[in-house]
Amino acid sequence: MRKNIVAGNWKMNLNLQEGVALATALNEALKDKTVNCDVVIGTPFIHLASVVNAVDTTKIGVAAQNCADKASGAYTGEIAASMIASTGATYVILGHSERRAYYHETAEILKEKVLLALANGLTPIFCIGEVLEEREAEKHFEVVKSQIESSLFDLSAEDFGKIVLAYEPVWAIGTGKTATAAQAQEMHAFIRETLVAKYGKDVADNTSILYGGSCNASNAKELFSNPDVDGGLIGGASLGVDKFMPIIEAF
Repeated sequence: MRKNIVAGNWKMNLNLQEGVALATALNEALKDKTVNCDVVIGTPFIHLASVVNAVDTTKIGVAAQNCADKASGAYTGEIAASMIASTGATYVILGHSERRAYYHETAEILKEKVLLALANGLTPIFCIGEVLEEREAEKHFEVVKSQIESSLFDLSAEDFGKIVLAYEPVWAIGTGKTATAAQAQEMHAFIRETLVAKYGKDVADNTSILYGGSCNASNAKELFSNPDVDGGLIGGASLGVDKFMPIIEAF
């Protein structure tokens, strides 16, 4: 059975002390609650070990926001998947539209990152999604299918089963615009059908597909009520417990 997941992506926000304080506050807020989803927080690299130590990792998973496409070596400034795993983090966000757009990450680079993440026991949260021009040209299905195929479809069914997908319409990230619940469901259902065609119904039915793109307390319940929307990858609204908890509780 696939999991419902609410994952926060802090992006390049919060210094170490602020990050640990936020993680500690979220941990406290969840302590005596039974929630109907897995909770994950994606922190900057330098926060990982401290945040892992600050939370109950049976209640909160910790994610890196990226990893290198090389295992080790003379790559100054890069962070290997093995280093992430050594902190106790268990997830890594890969293929985010900001990485694709600003740092020119290609399908081939992302393919290597996914393999290294899996080899080190990390669960990739793999991001896919179209820009506004592609949506307006009605190429959104084609674009998303290509992003999945080019980076993930060389995986065995067993390895693909370890992936979480996050559909993020790029035109809705941080813009205040949100895909309607119907638009989100339409794309998530299309993604699942794409997985059925490649890996079969069992793998597709067990793959969690998250929605990202200005998901917040006011629209989370409607988005999550769709049969193929298994949670959210949350940006700005994950930077405060008061905003993040209502999204977690939307399940």
